[in-house]
Amino acid sequence: MDQQSLRIARADRVQDVSVRMGMARIFGEGFTQWLGFFSKDSEKIARAFAHSFVLDQFYVALIDGEVAGMAACTDSKSLSMRLDRGELRRHFGWYRGVIAGIALKKEFEAPFLNQPLNAGSIEFVGTASRYLWQGVASQLLRYVIENTSFKEFLIEEVADTNLPAVNLYRKLGFAEYKSKPLPAKQAAKIGINRFVSFRHVPTRGNRTQK
Repeated sequence: MDQQSLRIARADRVQDVSVRMGMARIFGEGFTQWLGFFSKDSEKIARAFAHSFVLDQFYVALIDGEVAGMAACTDSKSLSMRLDRGELRRHFGWYRGVIAGIALKKEFEAPFLNQPLNAGSIEFVGTASRYLWQGVASQLLRYVIENTSFKEFLIEEVADTNLPAVNLYRKLGFAEYKSKPLPAKQAAKIGINRFVSFRHVPTRGNRTQK
C-alpha cells in the first residue's frame, strides 16, 4: 500500500466518504462471529449497528475514498457507541432485537470503573478485510497516540487468542497490565482462555493534540 494514499481523520470531520457505513462494515466483519445469535450475515450486522457509532470518539483511516480502518479513543468517561433499541428491533426482528437491546447495551455501554485520570481508552480497533496486513491499524493507532493529549492509553479485554491484535499492541509499546481468566467450560466453548488488558505510557516528545 502507498502510504501517501492513506489519510487519517476524526470520523465526525470526514465529509467526502460514507464514513458511518464504512465503519459499520468493518464492525460487521469483525463481530459477526460473536453476534451470530442475532445474524450470521455481516452486512445485516453492519446495517443494524451503523447508527450506534459516536463519530467524534472515532478516528478512521481512509484510502481512495474508502474507510480502511477505525479505532475509538475516548476519555474513559464518554461512550463510543450508543445503541438504539428501536433500530436493533428493526433489523433483527422483535425477539432478537429486544435481547440485543438489553444484552448488548450492557456490553457496549458499560460504565468505566477505576480508570486512571487522563487515560485514553482505545476501543473497536478494526481493519477492512481487503486492507488487512498492510499496516493500516498500526498507522491509525500511532496517529491516535501522537495526536491526543492523554498521558496513557488503555485497551481493555482483548481475547488472548486474537494473536494479530495482541502482537500489534505489543509492537506499539503496550504492555499487559491485567488478565481475566475464563471458567474452563466457557473457555472451551468459545475458544478463549482469558481476556488481556494493555496499557501504554508514551513519551512526551513529538506529541500534539488535534
